[in-house]
Amino acid sequence: MADTRTVRAGRRSLTVHRPDKVLFPADGNGKEYTKGDLVAYYRAVAPFIVPHLRGRPLMLERHPDGIDGPRFMQKNVPEHYPDWIERVEVAKEDGTVTHLVCDDTATLVYLADQACVTPHRWLSRAGKEHRPDRLVFDLDPPTGDDFPAVRQAALLLRELLDELRLPSAPMTTGSRGLHLVVPLDGRQDFDAVRAFAKDVADHLADAHPGRLTTAARKKDRGERLYLDIQRNGYAQTAVAPYAVRAKPGAPVAVPISWDQLDDPDLDARRWTIADAVDQAHTNPWAGLVSRGRSLTPAARRLDGLRG
Repeated sequence: MADTRTVRAGRRSLTVHRPDKVLFPADGNGKEYTKGDLVAYYRAVAPFIVPHLRGRPLMLERHPDGIDGPRFMQKNVPEHYPDWIERVEVAKEDGTVTHLVCDDTATLVYLADQACVTPHRWLSRAGKEHRPDRLVFDLDPPTGDDFPAVRQAALLLRELLDELRLPSAPMTTGSRGLHLVVPLDGRQDFDAVRAFAKDVADHLADAHPGRLTTAARKKDRGERLYLDIQRNGYAQTAVAPYAVRAKPGAPVAVPISWDQLDDPDLDARRWTIADAVDQAHTNPWAGLVSRGRSLTPAARRLDGLRG
């Protein structure tokens, strides 16, 4: 078993330690994935994931002993991380936190070597931490195998957002459901964005009370799909597009087109590190990041719908 391997990432050569270490034990299909596989995936998908990470504080989900071992949710950047990795100091209630920022392929590969399986990103950027440029609706089904309910909820939410003239794009989470991402112009603060997201979710749940709910407590949801807007807060994070999830088979959170939502074989774990790069090359969110909108006119339209 090789102890180290050298890989090229942009202008840097990086050492991968214990590349043959199994991070994802064999799943039901008998497929296992090593740290070397994780590094190779992130190196290949870097042109597609780095634009979604660039300039944003990250929370790192690390699994040094594999996904069956302890999980570490890392905010502060350790002192031993290389100086060339970008950092940003952001405020918290009792001081500050120094988060890592991933602006290039080398940083992404370095994180994979640190057994960072999943980078979770802020919805705002460094220097504008209080002004999110993304709004995320998390569609969480009552059971993990109820993806038809997720598909139905996504279409209902898209229809409402279209009425509000807000572009939206779906992403499989690699776990249970879907995220619907709305690009913003960054003019509103988190409180305003979260309040708007709550109003949208409440309006949709009121229109479909037998299917959808905004109840935060599981015992209050019954068999209804949960419209989760809790990620839209300061210092909250959402799984990044093309990030690997710490689940058997190494599923990936993958942006999809609205047409792909009609695929009967689609579910939250449709893509893995074995084929997610192929999906990335289809550019399913083409043009989305340049279409950030203000929520002010959308809020007025929503008030009109609510009567």
